[in-house]
Amino acid sequence: ENKITITNDKGRLSKEEIERMVNDAEKYKGEDDEQRERVSAKNSLESMAFNMKSTVEDEKVKSKISDDDRKKIVEKCDEVIAWLDGNQTATKEEFEHQQKDMESVCNPIITKLYQGAGGMPGGIPEGCRVVCPVECRAACPEAAALVV
Repeated sequence: ENKITITNDKGRLSKEEIERMVNDAEKYKGEDDEQRERVSAKNSLESMAFNMKSTVEDEKVKSKISDDDRKKIVEKCDEVIAWLDGNQTATKEEFEHQQKDMESVCNPIITKLYQGAGGMPGGIPEGCRVVCPVECRAACPEAAALVV
């Protein structure tokens, strides 16, 4: 955790001014933490959408997944990306809701993909490390070795 130290080396700030600055920093700490969590949730959703789309469009995966399943995932990713474009100031809870909704569409398909393939030849697509670490570990031995 970063700490800010305010000192009065040159006598330019009064004790009251220093105290006011410290109080303001404490007062806004909660808001800063909330903003940090909101941005983290947004980044997580955005990363998942782009990584999942990239995963199902990868040539190694295309031949292992039905066109219908790939279409469902790509459409959901496009929907989420469009939602993100129009909702940059959404709340942490809204970003998390979108991510859970996306996972409900994508994770069963990805789990089925890995279970049906008995593991992915040539290794696991890069997106899997971000998108479905829990499901992958349960579904295929290659993913169990991943450090997430």
